[in-house]
Amino acid sequence: MITSRAWAGKHYAVLGLARSGAATVRALVASGAQVTAWDDSEERRTSLLPLPQGERVAEPQARSGEGAFPLPAAPRLFLSPSGRGKVEVTPLDDLAGFDALVVSPGVPLNTHPLAARARDAGVPIIGDIELFAQTRPALPAHRVVGITGTNGKSTTTALVHDILRTAGVPSLMGGNIGLPILGAEPLPAGGVYVLELSSYQIDLTNSLDCDVAVLLNITPDHLDRYDGFDAYAASKARLFAMQTAGHEAIVGIGDLSSAQIARSLSPRAEHLTKIAPGVCLDQRRWPALQGPHNAQNALAAIAVAKALGVAERDINRGLESFAGLPHRMQRVAERHGVAFVDDSKATNPESAAPALAAFPRVHWILGGRAKGDDLDACAPHFPNVARAYTIGEAGPVFARALAGLVPVEQAGTLDRAIRSAAAQAAPGDTVLLSPAAASFDQFRDYEARGDAFRQVVEALP
Repeated sequence: MITSRAWAGKHYAVLGLARSGAATVRALVASGAQVTAWDDSEERRTSLLPLPQGERVAEPQARSGEGAFPLPAAPRLFLSPSGRGKVEVTPLDDLAGFDALVVSPGVPLNTHPLAARARDAGVPIIGDIELFAQTRPALPAHRVVGITGTNGKSTTTALVHDILRTAGVPSLMGGNIGLPILGAEPLPAGGVYVLELSSYQIDLTNSLDCDVAVLLNITPDHLDRYDGFDAYAASKARLFAMQTAGHEAIVGIGDLSSAQIARSLSPRAEHLTKIAPGVCLDQRRWPALQGPHNAQNALAAIAVAKALGVAERDINRGLESFAGLPHRMQRVAERHGVAFVDDSKATNPESAAPALAAFPRVHWILGGRAKGDDLDACAPHFPNVARAYTIGEAGPVFARALAGLVPVEQAGTLDRAIRSAAAQAAPGDTVLLSPAAASFDQFRDYEARGDAFRQVVEALP
């Protein structure tokens, strides 16, 4: 794991003990920090066990006294082998005396009461990416690529990582994808950390100086966390504000907000690369990078690789061998000449639209928990839709939005939608799960939704 002497002796509060939170606790404790951690999930609290080899568990006496949170049981105290670092798993209340509150990106900073308490107490609110930024001077010489954008950042991050590995460059993929960054082993000298960064993660870092920073696009999303769309765009722009002069900026200019950010970076001159929409590329040699959106993702990845000094032959090899990401334009089967494509990760209309554009005749499965009432971003590609099948909470809303524009059927469930689409599709058609909505009405997450799609398709006659 990544550790830092700079954390030794400090006292951190950690809220949220999912993968990144648990990795953060372990890294801080191993570094000699004092940690008070909490998660509302009992499963996540106990998931800190088993501890790394050599650590031990102490059971202190149950505490009593005033407090906003009753303790369900005696808090567990975990000690590092050196005895210098420890973590107490107990509800967080008074934040006075903490050096920082470390939260997971899923914690809504605009509404969570603990975030307000931290601000009132003057305690910095940070995330694991900021802790990584703080420890960079102690790591072997390396470079960092930060990739953000409303859509396409997972594919672009994975593609950059694969190109680097193809070229023989040590690379680690982290942030919003791959391993929790603090849980990974440090790269050797010359390595590159490739980080997918959501706006939430950018909000929680103050000093991440990316050697190469990438903004793919900005479209309306997560607006419940921001005071309007402009504030959301400003969050993305902070990735460039944290860079030092001479570091590379790569910006897609296919939307107004991103274009405005690119214009603000014009003084960087040769250190600014703009990715324009509609550039024609021969994508036939890149089977996992089809569609106009993947052309833009590929252009961004190529620009990153060139900025890092990767040879063109290695870039081409990486593009050709890239296998794509699960649940993102993933071809899972072909039945009777009909292709079945899992694009479950498309959780808003803006990310579903490119998938519709990639196939000439589509049986489109969409719906779930909608982030809005319209499908306007998909409208230019409705001519490609042979029939739509709506599911989940958004099914009736999306059916009304599509009425009179494409043939539409309210299937209700994913299983019924797949079976109906398979029965009506002709050879050469594509049955596409690209929901344009979140999954949480019927599935644990988009991955569970995509796995269910594959299972039903595999069971088809």
